Amino acid sequence: MKHCGLLFSALIGAVASARSMTPMAGIAAARLAGERTPGELVLLDRPLFQYGALVMGVGELLGDKMKTAPDRTVFLGLLARTMSAGIAGAALAPRGEEKAGAAVAVATAVPLAYATLAARKRAMARIGQTRSGLIEDALVVAAGIAVVALAVRRHDGS
Repeated sequence: MKHCGLLFSALIGAVASARSMTPMAGIAAARLAGERTPGELVLLDRPLFQYGALVMGVGELLGDKMKTAPDRTVFLGLLARTMSAGIAGAALAPRGEEKAGAAVAVATAVPLAYATLAARKRAMARIGQTRSGLIEDALVVAAGIAVVALAVRRHDGS
C-alpha cells in the first residue's frame, strides 16, 4: 500500500502540534546519523540547517517552561508549526509524494495545536507549568523519535 507512507506525515504533523521544532530536530538528527528519509529534500542535507534544527528544538523545549512563553496557537506559533510540519511531512512521505506529505502534516498540525493546547492548559491547572511541560516534552519527543525512526526503517526496508 503505497499511500500508507502518508501516515508518517500525519503522525509527524501531530508531533508538530505540540512542539513545533521537534519534527525538524528529529529529521536533522536522523540525517546527521547518516539515515535517509523517504522523501527527497535537498534542504535536509545542509549541515547549517541540520545543526540549526537541533539547536532550535532544544531551545523550544527550554523556552516552553518560561512563564512568558506564548500559546502555541498565536500567529508565529502556528506559522512555525506549519513550516516545520510541512518540511518534515514531505521528508517522511514516499518519494514523489512530498507535496501530499507536506499537506497532510500541516492539515494535522494546525487543528491539533488547539487540542494539545487545551490539554496542556488542563494539565497546567492540575500540576503546574513546569511539570506539565516536562511530561509533554517527554511524550512529544519520544513520539517524534519513534515516527522518524519507523519511517526511516520502513524506507530502508528493515
